[in-house]
Amino acid sequence: MRDDTVLRWSLRVYTAVIFVFIFAPIAASLVFSFNSDRFPSIPLGTFTTQWYAKAFSNPEVWDAALRSVIVSVSSAVLATIIGFSAAYTDYRYEFFGKKAFLVLALLPPTIPLIIFALATLGWLSMFQASGMMISVIIAHTVLCAPFAMAVIRLRLNQMDPNLEPAAWNLGASEWVTMKSVVLPFTRPSIAAALCLTAAVSFDEFAVAWFVSGLNKTVPVMILEILTGNIDPQINAIGTAVFMVSITLVVIAQVLIMGRRPKPESA
Repeated sequence: MRDDTVLRWSLRVYTAVIFVFIFAPIAASLVFSFNSDRFPSIPLGTFTTQWYAKAFSNPEVWDAALRSVIVSVSSAVLATIIGFSAAYTDYRYEFFGKKAFLVLALLPPTIPLIIFALATLGWLSMFQASGMMISVIIAHTVLCAPFAMAVIRLRLNQMDPNLEPAAWNLGASEWVTMKSVVLPFTRPSIAAALCLTAAVSFDEFAVAWFVSGLNKTVPVMILEILTGNIDPQINAIGTAVFMVSITLVVIAQVLIMGRRPKPESA
């Protein structure tokens, strides 16, 4: 019993250390975004919101934010549609090469982003499509679709495999069954996939930097501001981006956790 207690507290401490390691830089950025001093240093200066005012009064920031929203929403919708199709194909059908299909479908996030970005840039250049907003949408859709597939696939695996045959036996067509049985069951995971993929796209920098050209998203614009100088408004912009992303991730997690099947009571 004592060993279990030690193990439990060890895991709690380890988890706490991991969270501190991850969120300490974010917390520092949040604190310095309200610091009057230009350079991030201790002791802090006075409390101010001037860096937020400076950032949000800059038309370039709003242009980049609008592009990021358009790209993330478009990529999320397309990636979720593709992810749902791939997940349902895996769930419903058995076919030759299914394992290879799954490997290829889940492959993009495992490729180093620089290599993925270079390959995407080369491929889009063949069609004279590089340096456009649609280029970023296409690249982010490919990158995000596996995340959507994984989330929806997890939900489909919880569905009773007899539900669809039962609907077919009652006279429902495949499309009616999809609309009345499959989609309602997977709706929470579809919404979660939309939020998760939107967050991934909104935050993504490496691929967007290679393929966006002059159509800068917020992460690309942050790099350009940082190049050659230290600008405190970066902390303000970064905090705003983090709040948007973490909100989407939390919503996705709540949707995923909230619909888990309850264990049957004995």
